[in-house]
Amino acid sequence: MTGETYNIGGDCEKTNLEVINKICEVLDELLPESSYVPFSDLISFVKDRLGHDVRYAIDASKIRKQLGWAPVESFERVLRKTINWYLSQYKR
Repeated sequence: MTGETYNIGGDCEKTNLEVINKICEVLDELLPESSYVPFSDLISFVKDRLGHDVRYAIDASKIRKQLGWAPVESFERVLRKTINWYLSQYKR
């Protein structure tokens, strides 16, 4: 509706650790010859700092109810597309 504000979300709340582990899994699959495999070995934990988010969540119920909007792709598929894009831009 004109003038309204909507949150757009993918209905797949994840913790930061879940996201980074999925990124590592995809990189392991896409770059099996990398000296960094398994990429999860690169994960290091630091002391949390004030205001550091441990998760991100969006309530997208308003856009669903008012406009009938819903995501058409899964988190995993879009994450893989994003990783592939970055690899195509920056892989040496």
